[in-house]
Amino acid sequence: MAFVSLTRRGLGVLTAALLASTALVAPAQAQTPPGVLVVGQIAEPQALDPHAVTATNDFRILMNVYDGLVRYRPGTLEVEPALAESWDISDDGLVYTFNLREGVSFHDGTAFDAETVVWNFERMLDEDHPYHFTGPFPLSFFFAAIEDVEALDASTVQFTLNEPFAPFLSNLAYPTGLMVSPAAVMEHGDDFGRNPTGTGPFQFAEWRSNERVVVTRNEDYWDGTPDLEAVIFRPITDANTRVAEMLSGGIDVMVEVPPVALGQFEGPGFSVVDQIGPHVWFLILNAKEGPFADKRVRQAANYAINKEAIVNDVLEGTAGVSSGPVAPAFDWAYAGLDPYPYDPDRARELLAEAGMEAPEITFFVTEGGSGMLDPIPMGTAMQADLAAVGFDVTIETYEWNTFLGRVNPGLEGQADMAQMSWMTNDPDTLPFLTLRTEAWPEQGGFNSGYYSNPEVDALLEAARVATDPEERARLYKEMQEIVQEDAPWVFVANWVQNAVHSDRVENFTLEPSFALLLRNVAKN
Repeated sequence: MAFVSLTRRGLGVLTAALLASTALVAPAQAQTPPGVLVVGQIAEPQALDPHAVTATNDFRILMNVYDGLVRYRPGTLEVEPALAESWDISDDGLVYTFNLREGVSFHDGTAFDAETVVWNFERMLDEDHPYHFTGPFPLSFFFAAIEDVEALDASTVQFTLNEPFAPFLSNLAYPTGLMVSPAAVMEHGDDFGRNPTGTGPFQFAEWRSNERVVVTRNEDYWDGTPDLEAVIFRPITDANTRVAEMLSGGIDVMVEVPPVALGQFEGPGFSVVDQIGPHVWFLILNAKEGPFADKRVRQAANYAINKEAIVNDVLEGTAGVSSGPVAPAFDWAYAGLDPYPYDPDRARELLAEAGMEAPEITFFVTEGGSGMLDPIPMGTAMQADLAAVGFDVTIETYEWNTFLGRVNPGLEGQADMAQMSWMTNDPDTLPFLTLRTEAWPEQGGFNSGYYSNPEVDALLEAARVATDPEERARLYKEMQEIVQEDAPWVFVANWVQNAVHSDRVENFTLEPSFALLLRNVAKN
């Protein structure tokens, strides 16, 4: 099938061709157009504004539409230049000066320059900024150390921090640090998240809710024109449907393959790829009210759930058992603690010590979402394990975006326990945003279970300003020991991410950052 240049008319031709290839042809013969990559996503995006979203599902699209000042070097979590060609850091770690790439334009034709960088960060951080209302900006935490951003000239921008901040460059490479077009935000206001405009290798073309997001090749991309003419991201929330579409040729790439389905792609015509990354899958426990306000009951839940069985039987060996809030992928900061063993007798003893007889638990479970693995079977297995030691667990199941809308504002008055996963860029990110007292939801954080320990707070604050890597590592390891003992979560699994693609796709890889980078991908 020949492919046409994607003007508006061309986009219509593409859409018609795609629908014909996937809907009107027998499944075994479905063919997506050459030069057009169709990606099966796990959920509908929340928004396409990088400053306003938190889910990896959304980031997989955004990293192809936008650029940041820096980015992760392929295959690593090390930082390399992007929109900034180079940078200098003052001896005291407080001043970062970036030399910007010249001649870069946003997809709307407006220029990228130092004033653009200032505008982006002020929009996120300054409540009086005229376009702060286009938020919320839930991960602006990442840049809380910024005291001032100044354009020294058109191609030089300087950040002054209020204290040394070890994760600063890594956070700039995270999707929250991507640069948006000020002109597009001014034009679209609250609707910018439906009309994304960046400088990236692909530019936004169309978003049909619950059907597809289409991006097309940026012919003038500063880092080389992409091979693909377009990418179509299709939200297919049901895992079995996603597998069927992949097998039939309706999609070219499927992310987060259900473990039970991996064997179906071992034959010719498909390639399965995997990549270790910093992933933690856990259960948030409501430490503010209800049964889990007692540490002994939280520990009992950790002993009651058979994590090895979940990893081996539900997840088919595609993950390891977790022992705390820092992923093993951060080997320099990982404490390597022994996980809570499966010990139902110890769980019963702890419940008895706490005076808990058949504690009633409301458990929020999602149908699927970013890094959530196989959440319904996992939730059902956990419900059974908890029931076996005396918990009375009621599951409430929600679609991913609805689930986030229930969990992120906090479990108080709603639930005792909720599934969650995070894929992060630095050992600071997950505990700082989810375990500090000042990260309770009403203060803008993601500590939805209201855990609080002043010693943990102090260790996390000290670690993020430590400039000596060995001292930073020591602080994180000490924090992990305390958190494991306090058991604010049930520590469940660390996933090895995976994807499958058809043999028509070339140069497809997964990144430790969990980004989906498609600039160098080709498809015949």
